[in-house]
Amino acid sequence: MDMPMTGMSGWDTAGAVLIVLWALAMWAAVGVLAYANRGPVRPWVYRGSAAVIGIGVLGQLGHVQEHIAQVGYWLGHPNSPAWMTPWGTGLANGLQMVLPDRPTFGMELLHLTGNFIFLAGLAGVMVITRRALKTRARRWAKMGVWMQGLHGLEHLVLTLSVAFGSRAIGLSTFFGLVGPGPGLTTYRVWWHFVANVAGSIIFGLALYHLGKERREVRATFFVRPLPEVTRRAA
Repeated sequence: MDMPMTGMSGWDTAGAVLIVLWALAMWAAVGVLAYANRGPVRPWVYRGSAAVIGIGVLGQLGHVQEHIAQVGYWLGHPNSPAWMTPWGTGLANGLQMVLPDRPTFGMELLHLTGNFIFLAGLAGVMVITRRALKTRARRWAKMGVWMQGLHGLEHLVLTLSVAFGSRAIGLSTFFGLVGPGPGLTTYRVWWHFVANVAGSIIFGLALYHLGKERREVRATFFVRPLPEVTRRAA
């Protein structure tokens, strides 16, 4: 999708920096929580994982609405160039400063960042259910991590191919074999829309079951084993 970049403002730059820091902070938190969760039970890991999940939900709501808006625009303008919302365009413009000579790099990096924020939220569900292996929440989250991981890899390839000076190469661009135009735009807009809606549904189902199984999951963090003396008496 070749998105035209407009003039960049200070707000665009600030927003771009913040969204990248957001993604980095979430993955730093996931790493710390996952490492801490490998040892003794630590109740703060439960609260931290819940916070990561909640922030991931907020990020995906913003991300998926961008794809919904793009499809909405396509329905009214199927033969027009691809479109982004004003706030999406602003963030893409801010990210464009990394490689200003690659016209679509900012847009690719924006979607890559959004997908990694989403993936961090799903990873949070995996961390919080590490000791609740048989829960449906974990099964749905595992499915989501695999699906969103592959989708994130697609965006990584798209971003790197543009960064190295070629057309965007990936499943959603026919591996760069089709030139820009209504056909490529239509395919890519709908491809990413379907992928994000499907991923959001899976995330939603993981959260639904996490809510239903909250007591079971929470017990793995807050119910401690009986003291040695009590176990002997029993």
